[in-house]
Amino acid sequence: MNSEQQKQASKPVGLPAQARNTTLAQRNVLMRETPLRITLGRRRAASSLRVWALAAALGIAIPAAKAEKLATIVVEPTPVADEIVTDAVVESARQTDIAAQVSGRITGLFVKAGDRVGAGQKLLAVDQRAADQQLAAVQAQAAAAQAEQEVARRELERTQILYDRKYVSQAALDRAKARYQTASSMRLSRQADAGAAAVGPTLHNIVAPYAGIVAGVDVELGSMAMPGMPLVALFDPAALRAVATVPQSRAAALRTDLPVRIELPDVPGAQHWQTAAAVTVLPVTDPLSDSVKVRLALPASAGEAARPGMFARAHFLAGSPRPRLMVPLAAMIRRTEVTAVYIVANDGSTSLRQVRPGETRAGQIEILAGLSAGERIALDPLAAARH
Repeated sequence: MNSEQQKQASKPVGLPAQARNTTLAQRNVLMRETPLRITLGRRRAASSLRVWALAAALGIAIPAAKAEKLATIVVEPTPVADEIVTDAVVESARQTDIAAQVSGRITGLFVKAGDRVGAGQKLLAVDQRAADQQLAAVQAQAAAAQAEQEVARRELERTQILYDRKYVSQAALDRAKARYQTASSMRLSRQADAGAAAVGPTLHNIVAPYAGIVAGVDVELGSMAMPGMPLVALFDPAALRAVATVPQSRAAALRTDLPVRIELPDVPGAQHWQTAAAVTVLPVTDPLSDSVKVRLALPASAGEAARPGMFARAHFLAGSPRPRLMVPLAAMIRRTEVTAVYIVANDGSTSLRQVRPGETRAGQIEILAGLSAGERIALDPLAAARH
């Protein structure tokens, strides 16, 4: 093979030289255009977001090929009364500061704050040695009085026999009767003293008057207890209530015959909202705040989440119900300053329309403007946006 043939063999076999040059040029152009395409894609995404926001403000229709699969609801006027919302504080209807009735050193402390106790359970003990000794002395005196009465009874029986046989006078019989009556009275007196002394040791054992939760223990082991001195604070979690403060000017408008909802802001989940089991408007007005106290009994199940001293809000209904457009909170969509809902037309198309919201009522929100009765809205705004 000569040199000319070797040059021909070393050349690449396949496309012609012009085609190869064209392919290389296209690849170079493609490599240069790739970053530009990525940049244009990002700009298109940003532009889509701006168009979406503009549609929210102007109510531009968005095609919805699958709108028929969306969960929707027809907005209809619902009679709803005005609402008065006031602050309230949770307290227990059965909350007791257990105090000592006797003096003495505390020798036993059996509970601590937060413990659940049953009715009659022993909480603490006060030194009762002096009370035990006093009880023993009084019981001995009662036994002596019993013996004295027995002697007087037998003497009266003998005197009566002698009187019947004319051996003693009437005066002797009368004295025997008097001694027996005196001994009987003394026995009753000593027995009463013994009963009173028997109560003393029980006062040294402090027990729970009802089943509840220990709110606090104000003494330590070895402390000195005095009559009237608070020792243990106890409350019943099954008897909680919220005490709301209502301005006097609005108290007359309260509808106590309608359900009153109680909001517990610090309690999540199903216990966040409660319904008052009973409503009591106190008949006095606070002259300092010009307000009225309203007691709202909480259901027994609220004791699992609520505690005395917890902040709450009371939602009272006032006046006569009037028609309002209420929609579920889940159907609302908020983007910066825009609040809107998805309107679903008869042909299945959706449009994002800005609305003006009002008060919120138990998962429903009032629409003041931007929506008319009879219009259909999407319950899931995210699903509507994908369509």
